[in-house]
Amino acid sequence: MSRVALYLQDSHDLRDGLDYVRYAEEHGFEAVWQAESRLVRDAIVPMAAYAAVTDKIKVGSGVINNWTRNIGLLAATYLTLDDLAPGRIICGIGAWWDPLAKNVGIDRKKPLTAMKETVQVMRRLLNLERVTFHGEFIHVDGIELDVVHGRREPRNVPIMIGATGDLMMELTGEVSDGCVLNYCVAPEYNDKAIELLAKGAKKSGRTIDDIDRPQLIVCSVDHDHDTAIETSKMLLCQYMAQQPHIAKASGVSDDVVKEIQSILGWPATKEQINKAKHLVPDELVHRITASGTPDEARAKVKEYEKRGCTCPILYPAGGNVKLLIETFSNK
Repeated sequence: MSRVALYLQDSHDLRDGLDYVRYAEEHGFEAVWQAESRLVRDAIVPMAAYAAVTDKIKVGSGVINNWTRNIGLLAATYLTLDDLAPGRIICGIGAWWDPLAKNVGIDRKKPLTAMKETVQVMRRLLNLERVTFHGEFIHVDGIELDVVHGRREPRNVPIMIGATGDLMMELTGEVSDGCVLNYCVAPEYNDKAIELLAKGAKKSGRTIDDIDRPQLIVCSVDHDHDTAIETSKMLLCQYMAQQPHIAKASGVSDDVVKEIQSILGWPATKEQINKAKHLVPDELVHRITASGTPDEARAKVKEYEKRGCTCPILYPAGGNVKLLIETFSNK
């Protein structure tokens, strides 16, 4: 594979994550992306740690939300990360999701407008412009990243939107550098996504080829096929329950989601997960993840690439992360 990336969540010790990232760099991985979703592990601290212990691999947020960080702080954060790893930082950003956002007091009204303003102002600030902007969500007067010591130059930090809905997908094509395509979807999901991205790109005088399209792909690799499938089921049952918008995009029936939700609490315990995982059909695992033996996982990932994914971002469902890295090695 010419391009491949690693995705890390919170299922491992953070210091183990440093080892995984170094191992991925040794095996020619292009990037590592750090999740920030549930209230468990933020993206920025691990990103800084990954950047500090590597030399070449790119480091992205996969994805932060655009609601909880003031735009000035957001831009300053990525400026700081770029100081640590010049030219290697990627800002992956998304519109968040309910009920989590609602439960912490965020009213996600007009998510398209909020995202567009965030991307526009963020880009100008990282270009070291002095910005005055008064929109519906962002109000700034004459602010800039006032670098006194260090590199006073525009920063090359691509802004990628993690889009799910149709309108957000189209906006992504219009205003961003790329789209972090969703996970837990079948490869054919990409067909419509790319149509929408192309429609948005046209509005800004670009084509689909100007829009990078890395894609999260749940990946469970084991020399034993059945073990790999069971590992993916444990992850999928949580996400079907906690992020029903992803379940909807995956074509999972409401009945299955509701039954899983009736078992899992928040946060889910290992006992609840083991009780609910059998509700995830084998067919679903095969359809929306790259799970199985190394050969099976590689074959499934190629299906996503054939449908427009430009760089697989492999999400270890569990098990042997180093085996996954070796399976997709460019070494």
